[in-house]
Amino acid sequence: RASSTARTVLDARDGAQPGPAAAPPQGPAAGAPSEPEGPSATETPVKPVDLRIPTAELPPGGKYTEKGRGTWRVVKGSSPPVGKRGARLLKYTVEVENGLDPSSYTGDDAFAQTVEATLADPRSWIGSGEVRFQRVDDPAKADFRISLTSPRTTHRADICGFQIRYESSCYQRRMDRVIINLARWVRGAKAFNSDMTAYRQYAINHEVGHVLNNGHVGCQRNGALAPVMMQQTFGVANNYVAKLNKADPTNYAAVPRDGKVCKPNAWPNPGAQ
Repeated sequence: RASSTARTVLDARDGAQPGPAAAPPQGPAAGAPSEPEGPSATETPVKPVDLRIPTAELPPGGKYTEKGRGTWRVVKGSSPPVGKRGARLLKYTVEVENGLDPSSYTGDDAFAQTVEATLADPRSWIGSGEVRFQRVDDPAKADFRISLTSPRTTHRADICGFQIRYESSCYQRRMDRVIINLARWVRGAKAFNSDMTAYRQYAINHEVGHVLNNGHVGCQRNGALAPVMMQQTFGVANNYVAKLNKADPTNYAAVPRDGKVCKPNAWPNPGAQ
C-alpha cells in the first residue's frame, strides 16, 4: 500500500523555546518496513522494565467504559473522495464497539465527524498527493476500518496487546482495523497538554500511518515538531519512548536514546494548506 511519514516532536518543559521548525512535507514511505500483522498470543513474555515515565500515564479526566462487547457497529454515513485526483484511493468505515457509553465520547456521529474531517485535511496524509480517502458505510467496500474501542478489548492479545503497560491505540493489520482506544479518546495524552482536538487528530493520523506501512520513528531534530509516526501518546522525548519500547519486541529499536526532545504534532504534512 502507499505510505508516508511525517516529522514532528515536543519539548514539554521549556516554554521559552523558539517556535517549532517546519516539518518537511511527507510523501508515502514506499520503502518503509511493513509492521507485523499484530501481536501474537504466543510471544515470549518480556522481562519487566521500570516504565514509570510521567508523560505516558493516562491524564485525569472523564469516565469511560472499561470493557465493551468485542464487536463493532458501522456508523452510517459516507463522503466523496478527498485528495489529489489520480492518487490511490483507500476506502474506510467508521465503527464503534458495542457496549460503550456514548455520553463519554459525545456519540457515534461526533466520533465519525472527527475522523472524516481529520483525514480530509490537507495536513493529513492526502497532503502527500499520493493517497486519497473516502468514507463508506458498506464494510464490503472498505479497505480498512477505524474503530473506537474500549481499553479491555484493545488490550486483547489478538487486537493490540498490552506489552507497554500504558493505554494506547494500534493498527491490527490482520483485521484491517485501526483501533482507537476509548480511554485516550476521552482523556488524551500528557504531551499534548489537554489539547484534546490535537491529540485526537494525532491518534487518527498516526494509526492511519500504519495502514500506509509507516513504522514508528523517534524525534528527528531537537525542538522541532515530532514526526506523526512518533509514539507521542507516551511522550515526545526519545529517551522516554526508547525506555518504554524495551517492553515491546516489535518496537525495541524504533527510537534511539539520543536525548532529543520534540514538540507535539498531529499532522504528517503540517505545512500543507
